[in-house]
Amino acid sequence: MENLWHIDLTLLQWVLLALGGVVSGIINTLAGSGSLITLPILVFLCGLPAPIANGTNRIGVLLQNVVAIRALSHVGIADFQGSAWLVVPATIGGIVGSRIAVSITETWMNYTLGGLMAFMLIVLLLRPERWLRDSKPAIEHHQHPLTVSAFFFIGVYGGFIQAGVGIFLLAGLVWLTRYSLSGGNGVKLLIVLMLTIPSTVVFFFYNQVHLGYGLLMALFQGVGAWIGVRFIAHVPNANLWIYRLLLAITAVSALKFFL
Repeated sequence: MENLWHIDLTLLQWVLLALGGVVSGIINTLAGSGSLITLPILVFLCGLPAPIANGTNRIGVLLQNVVAIRALSHVGIADFQGSAWLVVPATIGGIVGSRIAVSITETWMNYTLGGLMAFMLIVLLLRPERWLRDSKPAIEHHQHPLTVSAFFFIGVYGGFIQAGVGIFLLAGLVWLTRYSLSGGNGVKLLIVLMLTIPSTVVFFFYNQVHLGYGLLMALFQGVGAWIGVRFIAHVPNANLWIYRLLLAITAVSALKFFL
C-alpha cells in the first residue's frame, strides 16, 4: 500500500508536473488528447511503468471532468438532454476496452491510434464548416443504431487508452448528433467521466493505479479544467479556437503514436 502513495520528486519535477497537469486539464476540456501530456509525465518524470501510468492517468481525468461539468452547468453552456443514449453505450465500451488494456501490449495499438488520428485530421480538414457551425443538437439522432454503435466503440477506445478519446467523442457529437464544438463539450466530458469510472476500477483491481501521483495530477488537471471552461464561456468565436486546437492536437497525436 505504501508504494501506491509514495511520491519522490525534485522541485523542478514538481513544477513540470504542475504545469503539465494544468495544460492537460485545459486541453481535455476544450478538445482532447491531454493524456498525451500526462502519460509521458507519469512515465518519464514520475518513473511509473507504462501500464501503471495508463491506469493512474484515469484519476486526473475523473476529477478534471467533474470540475469542468460543474463549471459548464453553472454558466449554462452544457446541454445533457437525451445524452443517456450516448453515455450508456460509451460506458459499456469503456469497461470492455479497459479489460483489454490490462492484458495486451501497446505497440500495434499505437500504430492503429496513429492511423485513426491521421484519418481524423483529414476529416477535420475536409469539412471545416461542419465543425464551426453553432447549432442545436438533433436529439432524435441520439437513438440511431449507428450513433449508439459509434459511441460504444469510442468507449472501447477510451477504456483501452485515454489519449485522444475526447477528439473522437467530439467528432461523433458534431457529425452524428449535430452539436456545435462548444455545445458538445459538456456531453463529451460527461461521457468521458462515466466511462472512466468503471475503467479506473478495473485498473485499480489489477494494481495498475498509483494513488499518490494520480491524485497529485488530478489536482492540477482540475485547475486546468476550470480555466478551460472560462475560455469557452468568455472568449468570442470559441468554436473557431477549439477547431484550431483540434487540428494542432490531432496532427501532433498522429505523429506521436507513429513515432
